[in-house]
Amino acid sequence: MKKVFLFLSLFSFCMLTYAQRKTEIVEPVKQNLADAGQRVIKRKVAIGRFSNETQYAKGIFYDKENDPIGKQALDILSAKLAASDKFLLLERSDLAALLEEAKKSDNGLATIGADYMIIGSVTEFGRKNVGKSGVFSATKSQIVEAAVAIRLVDVSTGLIIYSDEAKGSAELTTRTTMGVGGKADYDATLSDKAISEAIGQLVENIINKCTDKPWRTFFLSYDADAQLIAGGASQGIKVGDTFAVKTKGKKVKNPQSGVMIELPGKQIGTVTVTATAGDTPETEFSFVTFSGETAIDANKLTDYYIEEIK
Repeated sequence: MKKVFLFLSLFSFCMLTYAQRKTEIVEPVKQNLADAGQRVIKRKVAIGRFSNETQYAKGIFYDKENDPIGKQALDILSAKLAASDKFLLLERSDLAALLEEAKKSDNGLATIGADYMIIGSVTEFGRKNVGKSGVFSATKSQIVEAAVAIRLVDVSTGLIIYSDEAKGSAELTTRTTMGVGGKADYDATLSDKAISEAIGQLVENIINKCTDKPWRTFFLSYDADAQLIAGGASQGIKVGDTFAVKTKGKKVKNPQSGVMIELPGKQIGTVTVTATAGDTPETEFSFVTFSGETAIDANKLTDYYIEEIK
């Protein structure tokens, strides 16, 4: 009897200090391109809309324009894309406020066109409490589950080049033994973790889709004094970089889809970056030297484009 009593005493003592807390840990997004050591020229990306399409916390006084879940998802996606260091992120959700503020400045606001636009929504969101009771112990878990859907649109064509949905969850578990143990009240951070996990599963695919298509720019000037192309240091262009110079291909209409398709252009030479200049992304440019068998017609610069060599 004494052995049984001693065993129960030791068991109770161990369980008194036990409180299990489990939260989903979101691993950093693996950047295949970065791991391979391949430098990527930054694309200009704008997040056009991120809405809450669930019924969670939507009451009679719900304000769609100031929904915390939608804004939270937008901020998390922006932070993850910025952390990848693969994009120039353009502000669109608060553009009206920026334009209003720019009116107070003499310089105004020069908006930049995006290469890609992301449109997303939180499609599922819910919280539940589950528990289990035993003879000596009881467990209680708070679980939050979220699903996020996004569309990646090529601004130049308006076509959706990537669409997907991902789900994430976060859990907090506490256990008590003989009425003693860890307790946890409502934990609002679980919502952040669930949405962050769902978005984290999509970020790598966004990066890969945006970088599948070669980066492209154009001549700004071409004469005896200087040969300039658009784009500079903030997009990752460095001295010594070489790009292909191509003539624009013919545009044809696909009778099946009705979409205008630009056929591949013909490469006529290359340009090599000799210097970069400019203070902001919209004013940056690079000095280049051209090498090729066909001369550039300075009066028809719009007939050419400069493309990343994959």
